[in-house]
Amino acid sequence: MLKPLVLIGACLAATLSASVLAAEPTYVVGSGGTYRPFEFENSQKQLEGFDIDIIKAVAKAENFQVKLVNTPWEGIFATLNSGDRDIIISGITITDKRKQMVDFSAPYFPAEQAIVVPKDSRVDSIAALKALKVGVVNSSTGDIVVSDTLGKNSTAIKRFDNTPLMLQELYEDGIGAAVGDVGVAKFYIKTHPEKEFKLVSDAKFERQYFGIAVAKGNDELRGKINAGLKKIVADGTYAKIYQTWFDSNVPTLPAE
Repeated sequence: MLKPLVLIGACLAATLSASVLAAEPTYVVGSGGTYRPFEFENSQKQLEGFDIDIIKAVAKAENFQVKLVNTPWEGIFATLNSGDRDIIISGITITDKRKQMVDFSAPYFPAEQAIVVPKDSRVDSIAALKALKVGVVNSSTGDIVVSDTLGKNSTAIKRFDNTPLMLQELYEDGIGAAVGDVGVAKFYIKTHPEKEFKLVSDAKFERQYFGIAVAKGNDELRGKINAGLKKIVADGTYAKIYQTWFDSNVPTLPAE
């Protein structure tokens, strides 16, 4: 006689679970699929990467669902204002100019430049690059910084289309050092340990941060994202995600 009661209980639990899921809002998240390791398409054409893991963790912490949509960088901000996307997370550096278009979450990743050199290199600052041939990604922040140091038209600067090409050239001794985005460089070093590179920082590199963007005035959603970020930092989830993609030097994030 207990079996019907067990079945009824199971049905009620399933119904309750479905109701809870239905009550959770779903937000459309735009993210570019071309900036490894932050967001890129896997072989199944699904988005993955550090940014993807972060927004999923934030959503879990704040009890909402996300629908990920690969969104080209060109025009990505307009998708918020048009209502096609609720959130964008795509390695977006927080700048005053962008703050005029969108509202940002608290910073979630330090995005400064870094010098990459062989482990036995004595380079300890950007000033030490003056004696070397230096690689940069064409028109990047690294290009600007190195051009300021060596001169824009310096023949010691070698420009590349992307970071992997630049770091392969470093490995082959075609250049003596490279300057690029710290996150991309850390991921490359992690996935190519045989090349034995190291990172060197310099106080001249401007400290910048990535932020998660929502439409101007969407304080409710921005508040959820910030609350979720605080939770995943506090419970160690952020550190686990960071270590998965980069290294054990988990950054201390600033308050908004």
